[in-house]
Amino acid sequence: MTIYALSSGPGISGVAIIRISGPETYTVIKSLTGRDNLKPRMANLLKINNINTSELIDEGIIIWFPGPESYTGEDMAEIHVHGGKAVVLSVQNEISKVKNCRLAEPGEFTKRAFQNGKINLLKAESIADLISAETEIQRLQAIKIMKGKSSDKFNELREKLLKILSFVEAKIDFPEEDIPEENLKKIKQDASETLNEIKKILNDQKIGEIIREGFKVAIVGPTNAGKSSLLNNLSNREVAIVSEIAGTTRDVVEAHLNIDGYPVIISDTAGIRDSTNEIEKKGIKLSLKKAENADLKLVVVDAKSIDLSGFLDDLLKNDAILVINKSDLLKEKLNQKILKHNHVLISLKDNVNIDLLISKIKNSLENKFITEEDILITRERHRQHLEQCADHLKNFLDKNDKKDFDKAAEDLRLATRNLGMIVGKVDVEEILGSIFNDFCIGK
Repeated sequence: MTIYALSSGPGISGVAIIRISGPETYTVIKSLTGRDNLKPRMANLLKINNINTSELIDEGIIIWFPGPESYTGEDMAEIHVHGGKAVVLSVQNEISKVKNCRLAEPGEFTKRAFQNGKINLLKAESIADLISAETEIQRLQAIKIMKGKSSDKFNELREKLLKILSFVEAKIDFPEEDIPEENLKKIKQDASETLNEIKKILNDQKIGEIIREGFKVAIVGPTNAGKSSLLNNLSNREVAIVSEIAGTTRDVVEAHLNIDGYPVIISDTAGIRDSTNEIEKKGIKLSLKKAENADLKLVVVDAKSIDLSGFLDDLLKNDAILVINKSDLLKEKLNQKILKHNHVLISLKDNVNIDLLISKIKNSLENKFITEEDILITRERHRQHLEQCADHLKNFLDKNDKKDFDKAAEDLRLATRNLGMIVGKVDVEEILGSIFNDFCIGK
């Protein structure tokens, strides 16, 4: 089938790009323009007409990409027209009249590029990440994956395991032949080195995934400390309801922020206190869970009544900033027990030290998560395959008896298969749907 879709953003725009890919691509162009002599990869200014009546729809640029030298590896074209909704719908309606043409599914152009060997799975995923990147750090990470160093590394490790597997399978095929002791040592050494490299990649504090999905910051603390006001201030809009009535926030309220290029998901949570109200108790339980899973906690307290005992002391032990609000009401110096914590005095009422708090948030994120590593795990799928690969390699290394070669070979096959699943070197049809459904239509 030949597929088509609007590849530029929906809505009114100066220019809209309709992409076509498949065996009927040139038939579509010829039907719309009446031209049969387009030069490949050249911008052709042509009149685009109704197929049946030859009525003019628009005048635009058509670029023809014969396969396999195209993004998808198939015959492909891009039609650039004026970006009005009526124009786009009219052109798409005419394309649909051509036999064996249908609207593309989400990510289907990139899926075809993968299936035709133009890109591997990691690059396909990085394209999706680049499209959805909202901050500079997300863009840089997507570009880093697109460059292919991660793919090269996983392929290198896979080739290493395949070489080991060939020795092991040779022993199975020719049992009467003894493998020299030095070869056995080399097999174990290479497998052990590969396992150590995988462990090093896995020991990354989930930096790649956190950058891709956003740094999780939880605002926690007792009731009426100013948590919702802080969320509204950082978001520059009214995200949460603010009230002097204690316990107003019952559920978790989230906002997505861009703090100097860092993607941040900041959550306002229910005030933590002893409560008999069942709904509020559930909100408090959610608050503690959110704090537990956060990359950084902003523990907000009222300057007039600071009590860091109990749950607050636990919250401040790791990855936390103590935010002392209502500093305009503070009449005496803070004691040393409070000052020993990573803290900042603010006044949301007078907008005092908010910039200092943002700077502290940025520094905390930067110090913990920025990495110069080129090999990044950006999805849970990659992590699971690497963990399974490591488990099978451990099983292989535990088999010291030569009689266990049959079982050892299966461990190596499974380890190799899991590495191949990351870049798409093996049959991965079962995961393609979930990957490409995250794409927008037209990509």
